[in-house]
Amino acid sequence: MTGADLPDTPRLWENIAHFARALRVAGLPAGPGQVVRAVEAVQAAGFTERADFYYTLQACFTNRPEHRAVFAQAFRLYWRDPRFLEHMMSLLLPAMRGVAEEHHARPGERRAAQALLEGVERRPPDMPPPPEVREIEASRTWSARERLKTLDFEQMTGEEQARALRMLKTLRLPVPPVLGRRTVPQLAGRLPDWRTTARASLRQGGEIRRFACRDRCRRPLDLVVLCDISGSMSSYARMVLHFVHAVASRPGPGWGKVQAFTFGTRLTNITRQMHARDADAALAAAGAEARDWDGGTRIASAIREFNRKWSRRVLAGGAVVVLITDGLDRDLPDILSREVERLRLSCRHLVWINPLLRWEGFAPKARGIKAILPHVDSFRPGHNLRAIEDLAHAIGQPRDAGVHARMMTLL
Repeated sequence: MTGADLPDTPRLWENIAHFARALRVAGLPAGPGQVVRAVEAVQAAGFTERADFYYTLQACFTNRPEHRAVFAQAFRLYWRDPRFLEHMMSLLLPAMRGVAEEHHARPGERRAAQALLEGVERRPPDMPPPPEVREIEASRTWSARERLKTLDFEQMTGEEQARALRMLKTLRLPVPPVLGRRTVPQLAGRLPDWRTTARASLRQGGEIRRFACRDRCRRPLDLVVLCDISGSMSSYARMVLHFVHAVASRPGPGWGKVQAFTFGTRLTNITRQMHARDADAALAAAGAEARDWDGGTRIASAIREFNRKWSRRVLAGGAVVVLITDGLDRDLPDILSREVERLRLSCRHLVWINPLLRWEGFAPKARGIKAILPHVDSFRPGHNLRAIEDLAHAIGQPRDAGVHARMMTLL
């Protein structure tokens, strides 16, 4: 991909059209208009540098932050890797373990491979005949739905992501209402109502015939979600925001107001955008509002801004706060620890969802994780549907701390 002049043959334009067709299959809005714009942009930008060619096509074929991961993998496989077909076959076909080092697909790589191999006949690899084994009927032991619940978000194909989004739309977080400070009249209440009793006795000449009672009223809890949309969380941001939209549009019994915030290098309130009926429209509006998508991470600065500007507004009634981040921060750990501690003292329950817990050997070694961990009530993973479903139980049961106690022993 070098040379100062564009080739005279139309082979390059055919490749761009085929590349756009693969992006469209992978879920990107790459139509004929984008193909024409890409050809004109390549003609105007030239064909000298690979980076210029990459960013020219990216500007033409992507219009959302979540499209960049799929585009990057599709571009690498189609334009840069000379053995991309064998590489993509290895992602979609069974292989023998132990022959070579096992390859783990990068974010968006399976979707790109599935799109580029659409219509290609897949021949299974040659394997030695298997030894005789006893066959056991186990077709009903593991359904596709259960497998999808345990599949990592960043390893999902386009079809699996669509099915996961449909499941997220039906997700609810029911929690029991809590006792408020105010009291209401009750026939069998636990608190005496002396004022009402005295007023009623005046109508009977000062004779008390019945004691009036009151009891504390029950009120729904408010939910506040703080979601990290930095580069290290970009693979999970789309799924997490779909989950936030499902909770915000229909929060379920026991919830009052649902507030949603995103942060990367700055804090953004997307509560109004999350209350839209259509999930795609809500995410598009949230992406336009949050301009720091897929950028750096400044968790301490974002939480400090939340504590200063929004804490008294949204946490006055003792709301439950769900913090969704990997804890990889650029700010000083002392500032982060102080701001998270203040956040914990302002809310009723602080739940930390960290996708890094998907790794079996995870340990709290990063400075940001060490600063946040001592101040949260619950520490849980959030890399698949099963983990998000378990979040409902964690919020409804304040004593369920997840893996918090085990991680505190590793500090």
